[in-house]
Amino acid sequence: MSLMITDECIACDACREECPTEAIEEGDPIYIIDPDRCTECVGFYDEPACIAVCPVECIVPDPDNMETIAELKLKYEQIVKEKED
Repeated sequence: MSLMITDECIACDACREECPTEAIEEGDPIYIIDPDRCTECVGFYDEPACIAVCPVECIVPDPDNMETIAELKLKYEQIVKEKED
């Protein structure tokens, strides 16, 4: 599943800089994660980089966007291909 940012977000910008798929963008008033781009860092890191750097622990699994590891890997492959083109 992709991740989501809860209302506890303090808009510190730490997570956006760490996201390898550029899935995190500034929202009003909190940051948001694009579920179409979030791979939970599958293919890039062993764990989601945004969660590791979030100072208020406001990044959680998105219950509305459930995905298997295989689906996240496929999304990763598509994003990498996009960047190559």
